[in-house]
Amino acid sequence: MRGDLLQTVVKKWFRDKDCGLLENGKGPDIMVRKADLLNCQFLKVGATVEFECHPDNKGLLARRVKLLKQNKFHDQNNRNRNVKKSPFGVMT
Repeated sequence: MRGDLLQTVVKKWFRDKDCGLLENGKGPDIMVRKADLLNCQFLKVGATVEFECHPDNKGLLARRVKLLKQNKFHDQNNRNRNVKKSPFGVMT
């Protein structure tokens, strides 16, 4: 079963355990494992990711997790751009 692609931010990353948690609005956090990361080796808190969400026997699990490019707001070219922000979270 393949889930829809979703986006949210990294809530926690445990380097010693090679796993972390993704924000899920008012729902339970989504577990992410290093083995499911596509273009990086670990995640930083606050980074935006795109992923597939799958039910697991312990809750929700993120698979095919891709780190999205982060905007550099201190860059002079980006200072006056109107950035549309979307609310984070995954409907469960």
